[in-house]
Amino acid sequence: MYLEISNPMDYHVALYIRLSKEDENEGPSESVNNQKSMLEEFVQQHRLSVYDIYIDDGWSGTSFDRPNFQRMISDIEAKKVNMVITKDLSRLGRDYIMTGHYMERYFPEHRVRYISLLDGIDTGVESSANDITPFRAIMNDMYAKDISKKIKSVKRDKQRKGQFIGGKPVYGYKMHPTEKNKIVIDPDAAPIVRRIFNMALDGMSCRKIAVQLNEEKVPPPAAYAGLTVANPGPYTGLWSSKRISDMLQNETYIGNMVQGRSVKISYKSKKCRKQNREDWVVVEGTHEPLIDDETFRKVRMLVDSRKHTRSRTYDFPLKGLIFCHECGYPLAVLNRRNAAGEDVLYFVCRTYQRFTKAGVCTCHTIKEKTVTEAVVSKVQEICRQYLDTDRLLPIAEWEVAKTLAELDNEKEINVLKAKISSLTVYLDQVYMDKLSGILDEDDFQRIYAKVKAERASLEQRLTQIDRPDYSPAEQAALAKTLAKRFVETIPTNRELLVSFIERVELTQDKQVIIKFRFRELEAIS
Repeated sequence: MYLEISNPMDYHVALYIRLSKEDENEGPSESVNNQKSMLEEFVQQHRLSVYDIYIDDGWSGTSFDRPNFQRMISDIEAKKVNMVITKDLSRLGRDYIMTGHYMERYFPEHRVRYISLLDGIDTGVESSANDITPFRAIMNDMYAKDISKKIKSVKRDKQRKGQFIGGKPVYGYKMHPTEKNKIVIDPDAAPIVRRIFNMALDGMSCRKIAVQLNEEKVPPPAAYAGLTVANPGPYTGLWSSKRISDMLQNETYIGNMVQGRSVKISYKSKKCRKQNREDWVVVEGTHEPLIDDETFRKVRMLVDSRKHTRSRTYDFPLKGLIFCHECGYPLAVLNRRNAAGEDVLYFVCRTYQRFTKAGVCTCHTIKEKTVTEAVVSKVQEICRQYLDTDRLLPIAEWEVAKTLAELDNEKEINVLKAKISSLTVYLDQVYMDKLSGILDEDDFQRIYAKVKAERASLEQRLTQIDRPDYSPAEQAALAKTLAKRFVETIPTNRELLVSFIERVELTQDKQVIIKFRFRELEAIS
């Protein structure tokens, strides 16, 4: 460490320390105390003033969403810190993209000097060590990727052997008191599980089973396990039909270990992706069963027979826009036949529908047609006040003339075709980079979506070029028709409704509240 600091009084230093479980395997030299001692020795030698010490113990370097790292960033934003010192570059992070972002962009933009002691990196001076920093970051990233593969391989091997590697066993089981990676029957929860299967065998639907358990105040799995919910809602602390359905189809209850239902998208991300059933890891006969095979088979057949009873969906103008004013959840739509045998759609509160006797919300039942007509009537009223065909006509005429003038351009056609061809080749190259491992899944999806959207836009432009020529009189007539059609179709055009309306709320008193996306329209309403 031959770093020199000529003006130590100008700096307010943040000492950053990070240690993950993987780093602990590298030996005691990576310990928090060792890092802290080395950093403190450096600042004493150079007479630097330490603002604070930031320690993230047990946090992976592949993620920058660490509590003390984010606290340090907040202090930098508040101009309390203008120098960051770490033992080495890997302590800052092992994701070479984000590490490069902080070193090459964030720290310089915020006038922060970064020093890595063992690597000899100092962004405050010109040094050859700074030039090879990107390569060090890539090596740290590759190390993290290699560790991730090894851990994943070990976990997968344990799954294939039927060893439980999850955090909490499925409801009805608990961890073995002495044997690691083994589960045993939970005597307190097991009777509830057996009762649920018996109720299903008697013909009760999943919803009815959930309603009965809620009426009896039986704690659901999350509450029983003492798990906290980050964003509690009206369903929190209650059984649901989805929970019951999942339990009735879980082979864990017949003694089979079922794991691998979801996998992490990448070693850099905490998000998980659900796996198809054929990709699950199922090992038979690993623990004592709660349910016999025959009961499980019959119940599963009953559940499967109901899968298509609610497969029909209904289209209506306010789809996705209508919500319950009291609980805030989207309203459900039911189809009922009237005395004349006609199908009639009704709105009903989804919370009330799922937890009728829990008293969470009220029914809100009302005809879909009634609400839609009220909303359309209000939008029509606003459109008549706000929009005038005569005022729209000059705009429509200008747009028609502009479009027709732009279309008469043969050179543009050739340019568009060349750009489309170039983007297609680029998409093929990006896909090959993904297959070869150069691009991870997140970066591939981001680049692929952006380039594909750009290509689609160019293709749409190309299809619009081959248009007939219009005389001035025909252009004026076309503009007038377009302006009139625009005004007339606003209330019934779903695309325009979505553009105007943010959400529609229905109160328990059957009042309709419309929330527009633009304040000017709300003022008129």
